[in-house]
Amino acid sequence: MPNRDYHAERKSYEMGALDDSLISQSPMLLLQSWFDDAFNHKVDEPTAMNLATVDAQGRPHSRIVLLKQLDQAGLVFYTNYASDKGEELAHNPFAALNFFWPLLERQVRIEGKVSKTSAEASDRYFQSRPLDSQLGALVSAQSQVLPNRAAIEQKMADLKQRYADQPPTRPAHWGGYCLMPDRIEFWQGRPNRLHDRINFLRDTTGSWQGQRLSP
Repeated sequence: MPNRDYHAERKSYEMGALDDSLISQSPMLLLQSWFDDAFNHKVDEPTAMNLATVDAQGRPHSRIVLLKQLDQAGLVFYTNYASDKGEELAHNPFAALNFFWPLLERQVRIEGKVSKTSAEASDRYFQSRPLDSQLGALVSAQSQVLPNRAAIEQKMADLKQRYADQPPTRPAHWGGYCLMPDRIEFWQGRPNRLHDRINFLRDTTGSWQGQRLSP
């Protein structure tokens, strides 16, 4: 393949700064405030987050998923339990999330332990989804090889006919996960690559300790 040189590609980040006073704040409340900022500034896909997991061989894998709920318990997303990420979380329940909002020159890194949400919570969310999204959860054997696109489209058409008069119930292989953070880092781009980083660690008592990190 031809060489592509991106050494000259750079941007000066000048939109904001993180004051030392943030160190004493609740990181969960600060995270909610940053989400409010992202929505108010109409950031594209503000709930899109990179989810990183590790397989049984110690190889990392990442993909974009969507945040569906944020509260004091943690961050909730939904997926196929039989997918690669589901199997990886069953083997190693620790994961990392990353939100990047270029419009605000911000990112948030989050690490913690993941557990499944209750069946009731998964049922409620599944029932709130549009019918086609519900059927998509039934159709897709996520990450399995398909012979062609037509195969899954035919399965979808068959299910639409089957459930034309009654919506499906949530399949057992699909549901929610909640990541309970034990580390949250807030990053704000600054000029000359001297970025602001405020990092929070949760101690064994459940209390958060904040600190400023070198960029």
